[in-house]
Amino acid sequence: MVADAKKVGDQRYRESYGRYLEDFKEGDVYEHRPGRTITETDNTWFTLLTMNQHPLHFDREYGEKTEFGRVLVNSCLTISLVTGMSVSDVSQKTIANLGWDKVRLTGPVFVGDTIYAESKVLSIRESKSRPNQGIVTVETRGLKQSGDQVIVFDRSMLIPKIGHAIDDQLDY
Repeated sequence: MVADAKKVGDQRYRESYGRYLEDFKEGDVYEHRPGRTITETDNTWFTLLTMNQHPLHFDREYGEKTEFGRVLVNSCLTISLVTGMSVSDVSQKTIANLGWDKVRLTGPVFVGDTIYAESKVLSIRESKSRPNQGIVTVETRGLKQSGDQVIVFDRSMLIPKIGHAIDDQLDY
């Protein structure tokens, strides 16, 4: 269901990812793979790209003097990474990302940590104004290689019904 090979011609197939509204079921948990090991370059570039000048994210000497004892990975990188890990499964067909709620940073992330993600379907409802779409809300968790949770958040998305995704209509 996450990946599908659709026949688009004689001996020709096109990969398609994501879920339609009908594919979601409340209570289901989707484990997102592969994991991702965060490097020093990832953290430094992301921190500087987003103009976050807090030295805890890129100054080793500063980080060693904090309660963490080392540089801490930028929390915005963590939410971006964990969200991104879920896209091919829960939101590849999404029409619109409607927002994040209840973002909680529950544990520190350090350079060298490998992050995994999983999403639990909290609710599904058909749109009142868009007959071929619906709203899905998931709780997504980011976990370290140890299994310790480092982030959790709810995310809501506008999802098409079967046959109404953009990739269902592409001719190229």
